[in-house]
Amino acid sequence: MLNPYLPQSVKVKKIESLTPNIVQLTYRVSPKRISLRKSLMFTPGQFVLAGIWGVGEAPFGLANNPFETQQQAIVVRNTGGQVTSALHRIKIGDTITIRGPYGNGFPLKKMKGADIVAIAGGCGIPPIASLMEYIVQRRREFGKVFLVYGASDPKQFALREKFTYWRKHKIDVVLTIDKKHPGWRGRIGYVSDHLKNLSFDPEITYGAMCGPGPMSRASAKILCELGVAEQRIMVSEERKMSCGIGKCQHCTCGKFYVCTNGPVFSYNQIKDSHD
Repeated sequence: MLNPYLPQSVKVKKIESLTPNIVQLTYRVSPKRISLRKSLMFTPGQFVLAGIWGVGEAPFGLANNPFETQQQAIVVRNTGGQVTSALHRIKIGDTITIRGPYGNGFPLKKMKGADIVAIAGGCGIPPIASLMEYIVQRRREFGKVFLVYGASDPKQFALREKFTYWRKHKIDVVLTIDKKHPGWRGRIGYVSDHLKNLSFDPEITYGAMCGPGPMSRASAKILCELGVAEQRIMVSEERKMSCGIGKCQHCTCGKFYVCTNGPVFSYNQIKDSHD
């Protein structure tokens, strides 16, 4: 069994600039590293701790297709911190460290057969993107699927090359920006402003969201008003953490640890301790 505190070194295979301050790092595992290749299997919503030797590490939701067992991808926004700044200086062929995957993911078995309303804000798209990739692979197992994705301006939409692909697989992708922007002819307003315009059956619908706390809180409130039960609204929480395995107590969310009890919670679990 691998030491859960021991990072595994992997080489970066591909670097994509997604927005002015967000990159996607794809790393590949050598076929000889069987123990690590097994850990590449994950449930959409789980996260890894990624970093650089001598610099540190931070949690990142996995953004790639969960059926891919050769490589993984993380989306890194440069927040100006030590770890994210260092990861933005990485070049193809450089080594980074990975621990995980950790935590739980979206309840895929329970979501089977349901309508899905997925919601993302800002850099909260990675776990939602992974969920969309899973749904594409098993599209017949789900009903109507919506993705409502909000950003501050058009340049801040990450993974935009995926939108057309998801739409081809009958996923209704709704994009919105916070306020008017030159050249933007799409929707304007917060993601919660557009939920009432979607056509789904609330009794068989699951919500799945990741993004800023106010966005998740407002969106969950609207879904509840539309008739979706609180226990069917799944919220991916974000917290700073050190260990990832429930020891350091940095990632508390009410009575829960985000790293072990989450990061995906039903809304009724965390509504009173939500950011």
